[in-house]
Amino acid sequence: MSEIVIGARALLDLLGEWRGAGPSYEALADRLRLLVIDGRLPSGARLPAERELAADLGVSRTTVTAAYQRLREQRFAVSRQGSGTRTALPGAAPVPSTHPTGLLDFTKAALPAPSMMPDAVAEASTLLNPLLLDSGYDTIGLPVLREAIARRFTERGLPTDADQILVTVGAQQAIALLARALVSRGDRALIEAPTYPHAYDALGAAGARIVTVPVSTEGVDGWDVDVLESVMRRTSPAIAYLMPDFQNPTGRTMTAAVRRRVLAAAAAQGTIVIADETPAELDIDRPETFPPLAATAGAAHVITIGSASKTMWGGLRVGWIRAERAMIRRLHGVRATMDLGTPVLDQLVVARLFDRFDAVLAERRAALAAGRDALEARVPAAFPDWTVPHVHGGLAVWAHIGAPVSSQLALAARSEGLLVTAGPRFGVDGAFERFLRLPLTSAPAQVDRAVAALQRAWPAASRHPLPEPGALAAVV
Repeated sequence: MSEIVIGARALLDLLGEWRGAGPSYEALADRLRLLVIDGRLPSGARLPAERELAADLGVSRTTVTAAYQRLREQRFAVSRQGSGTRTALPGAAPVPSTHPTGLLDFTKAALPAPSMMPDAVAEASTLLNPLLLDSGYDTIGLPVLREAIARRFTERGLPTDADQILVTVGAQQAIALLARALVSRGDRALIEAPTYPHAYDALGAAGARIVTVPVSTEGVDGWDVDVLESVMRRTSPAIAYLMPDFQNPTGRTMTAAVRRRVLAAAAAQGTIVIADETPAELDIDRPETFPPLAATAGAAHVITIGSASKTMWGGLRVGWIRAERAMIRRLHGVRATMDLGTPVLDQLVVARLFDRFDAVLAERRAALAAGRDALEARVPAAFPDWTVPHVHGGLAVWAHIGAPVSSQLALAARSEGLLVTAGPRFGVDGAFERFLRLPLTSAPAQVDRAVAALQRAWPAASRHPLPEPGALAAVV
């Protein structure tokens, strides 16, 4: 495996506005530690040399040396003579004795397996026997699963055949595959801000130049369509990655009017719309039901991404792409250079779960409703200055925490037994320090624990808010 080396300029982009009111070396170490915790800096990555980073940051080398030393003391970095300093993620990070049950993980907005899972696995096992005579390498998807996915699209209002479906290893691979196939280095790619972090990671890795359009928890529409239309006209993006239903992390859903304008703008510029529908069917009590975005595409070219991970179970690494046949053939050719296919047994389990999908969704909706109601009751009571928007479905709420301290709060919460992802993880430029994503997927008792941990962490986190990032403050 090739070594991951983080250049000083790339690290500056990740750090954003890192300075606080305390010592500079402490602030730098805290920011680097957060980047490791939430995955923006991969474990094992080689950090810039102290002299180089100091020059680019405009600080003394002593500051960087002290920051790296603090990371080593906290086991978030290791150094070897001649090979520099590398990031590390403690595999057994010390848990405070006041939390004997361990760290509560609020970084993953995902539910445990549904009660139907054991029956689906048992049925899938019986279907596996005839397939054991084959090689097991399947780069397009088993017919039984592609037919089940196509039926579901048709039931939702988008007539689909099995040969319009390509099965992938989760939605994340679907995004990476589309980025590789549709984006050339230097092409512009439009995404929402905030958005799913692995989407902009994949687009950036493909060489795209990212342009953003805001999505807000305020107002009727959520999406600023005037800005979106202007950005599309000005930049003519090759693709637009959008999440029209229960957008991650805001939970917003595009209205019918927004959908029409977005699709018209994309058609006018020849922009391919990638509609990520992984949370689309996690409806709790939305007053209006929408068909897949591609059902009303008109002249626009829409490719749809879906996944079993959110509606069924994260342990089923099965996703899919729905597109026109010619595009599926093109994507299949590119996919063959990436891997040797999606696990066969996982595909069979997902196919069986589609047979009882309405029951699966009913169970999911009940669990999400309980988590949402607990958050909406507990968080405002504990933090009157926070804003917790009401959502009608999806996996999370995008809470406004009133001060630019999300990164500090995530760090402080870890010491109180809670893992939570800071708001900037969902942006591309260090924005969203005033926001925290809170998942709906935890039971009320876990919500109680999380809120208590945030209460304990808040005094230390809010003591030294980050400086306001200029004009950006009005946006975030």
